[in-house]
Amino acid sequence: MKTVRIDAQGLHYTPLNTMIREAVAGGATEIVIDHVMGQRFIADGLKGNATLVINGVPGGDLGMFMSGPTCVVNGNCEHAPGNTMDEGTIVIHGSAGDAVAHSMRGGRVLVRDSIGYRGGIHMKQYDSKRPQLIIGGCARAYLGEYMAGGEILVLGTGCRETVTERGLGSGIHGGAIFVRGEVDEWYLGVGARKAPLTGTDREDIESMVREFSRWFGTDADALLKEPYTKIVPSSARPFANKYTWE
Repeated sequence: MKTVRIDAQGLHYTPLNTMIREAVAGGATEIVIDHVMGQRFIADGLKGNATLVINGVPGGDLGMFMSGPTCVVNGNCEHAPGNTMDEGTIVIHGSAGDAVAHSMRGGRVLVRDSIGYRGGIHMKQYDSKRPQLIIGGCARAYLGEYMAGGEILVLGTGCRETVTERGLGSGIHGGAIFVRGEVDEWYLGVGARKAPLTGTDREDIESMVREFSRWFGTDADALLKEPYTKIVPSSARPFANKYTWE
């Protein structure tokens, strides 16, 4: 294993990302970045199998268009980690802001704690690429808005209620949202409905829970004993009646 260490204190994100790309091009398999404080676009468009260990709080769009690497954040994360990510893994040992996994089309984002608004908005899926967003805490309003594919799992650990705001799955037309516990119909967005879990759903939930527990040390078996609610599209065109046709 070749490890490269970068001190990001006081660095603008442009030279920081240049250093990351140079390290990957030089054969680094692990890149440890210390003193990160708000630098945006870390690992954007990065390819390969390197692991980035980010010590601090990365700014917006961590891993945008990333294809392959793993980013482990030892801290919180700002908005839109995993934005349009093609493949790879982002693991956040803390909380994250709004629009987590925005338009993600492959790979996996795991957040130990809670996230902000519009998590998983516009997530999509093509052939075997099925992105996953796994949230250990809770999510704010409009989770899974306009979702077109993939899976979102909300575990709600440490929260009084897993879902407390409306707009869940608003405009969803593909994929599925799984929530530990019951979800009141009041919280469902336009075009979303609850559906029974299938055997495949239960296998997917178990796989995601065990992956979450592998990273964060939670008790997978205890989480899997709980009931889960599945939210899916009620139609492939949830807003069709909003348009006028001649």
